[in-house]
Amino acid sequence: MKRIFSVLLTVLLSFIISGQALANTPVLTDAENTATDPILTELVSKLPATKLKKMLPLVEQIAAIKDDRTRNVLELMLNGDLYYLKADKTVVSALKNDDSLYALKNVLTDESLSPVKKSKIRKVRTNNSLRGDIRSFIAKIDLTDKNKDVRIQAVKQLLDNPSASGLEAVQSLISQEKDKDVRELMNVTLLLNQLKTGNHAQVMAAITQLQDTLEPSVKNTMVKMLNALPETSKTAEQKELAKSLTKVINAIEDKRSFFEVVENIFFGLSLGSVLLLAAIGLAITFGVMGVINMAHGEMMMLGAYTTYVIQLAFPNLIEYSLLMAVPAAFLVSGFVGIIIERGVIRYLKGRPLETLLATFGISLILQQLVRTIFSPLNRQVQAPEWMTGSWVINPVFSLTYNRLYIIIFSLMVFFTLLLILKKSALGLHVRAVSQNRDMARALSIKSDWVDAITFGLGSGIAGVAGVVLSQLTNVGPNLGQAYIIDSFLVVVFGGVGNLWGTLVAAMSLGSINKFLEPAVGSVLANIIVLVGLVLFIQKRPKGLFPQKGRAAD
Repeated sequence: MKRIFSVLLTVLLSFIISGQALANTPVLTDAENTATDPILTELVSKLPATKLKKMLPLVEQIAAIKDDRTRNVLELMLNGDLYYLKADKTVVSALKNDDSLYALKNVLTDESLSPVKKSKIRKVRTNNSLRGDIRSFIAKIDLTDKNKDVRIQAVKQLLDNPSASGLEAVQSLISQEKDKDVRELMNVTLLLNQLKTGNHAQVMAAITQLQDTLEPSVKNTMVKMLNALPETSKTAEQKELAKSLTKVINAIEDKRSFFEVVENIFFGLSLGSVLLLAAIGLAITFGVMGVINMAHGEMMMLGAYTTYVIQLAFPNLIEYSLLMAVPAAFLVSGFVGIIIERGVIRYLKGRPLETLLATFGISLILQQLVRTIFSPLNRQVQAPEWMTGSWVINPVFSLTYNRLYIIIFSLMVFFTLLLILKKSALGLHVRAVSQNRDMARALSIKSDWVDAITFGLGSGIAGVAGVVLSQLTNVGPNLGQAYIIDSFLVVVFGGVGNLWGTLVAAMSLGSINKFLEPAVGSVLANIIVLVGLVLFIQKRPKGLFPQKGRAAD
């Protein structure tokens, strides 16, 4: 037992000693880890004295150096920002400032130098041909980057501007590439080069393998090859080539047309989602109370301004601003809606014309109030990083994240509201009042408060729609006016008070609008939709999904 204890004590002491040794070991800083290669220093120092004719071999040698600063030197040279001091030939990056002086940095040490006049520096020589080679060198460096997006951009650079060295790099790296997307793009690059430079058999093989590719460079190259063939007196090989090229180009065009249709559907659904959020609150207030609320657009405006105020109040929380704005906008717009209902609308029940005029006057008051507080100028709400960019499906089709999230969010709001109206006591009372107000009051349901809560709920959802609109357009006093008419059209088309009808109508009108716009223009598309709705209402005055029951009329 004593022996075991002594062994354990010895092991413990050894761990303590080794831990102290590791703690005392000096840690290399980033600057020490990225020390400049002496060969790179020597090659860069030759740039000022090298003539343009001999510049390409020198740049190629620089590009071959494995150093963190190599890419920076090449990029500065590509952009025309690489200079050297006339006095001592030090290679620097130069950026003109407001004082007409050039701020300098040593490209190898990243050390800031004293600003100088233009006469004290001279640009390192480049021309268009050399810049094309530099792009290929940079792409070659990026091909081995750890970031997948950087590698994809590098391959696309070579796809558009191929070079012998870049293609050799792709050939040597394609077998080592683990990412499927990058590897496929590398394969397309090599096949496209084979299409341009191969013999007849290689060209035909490349055409066959590229028939499913939607990269624009592939189609453009094939079209050029087809146009370059003689129109008459073709050889047998040329006829075979023309037939294959025509077949593949047509197949690519068909696929592009298909994805254009899918893209229109996506944009139509995103527009329909905005219309759904804008109209769903109007649907329940109009269905329960029979009130034509012309201030509904201003509830959306208040929601958008709430988002703007939250971003001003919490500038360090932009990534979470929309998550904070959704409940805040709901509460602000809902509270204002309840005030409007309690202060004005409840005194005008059964008088639709007076209600319309009163709410129109309220909308003007709210617009002027916002102009007084925020000024009439439009305000821009910053989009969080997670809502920027797009999800690239293929080279001709991508889904923008902001519109994708809007579609998902609007459906979440819709089903949440549907759940509230179907499963909660409030929903039961709302449905009772909307179907038969007198009978509901006879059953001790406080219809006045149901009206107030319903109006507040509809206004709150309109405020949430304003949060969404702040991500698609600028925030201004007239924001809601652009959507109020469309909201009424959606409600009437779907059926007054019917949520499923509102969903179908919003998505249908949004999609129809997006398909018509490319063909006839946005203004004429709106006119066609409006005329179509008028004709539809002549046949079905109660909309797609009318309310049913003895009290429906």
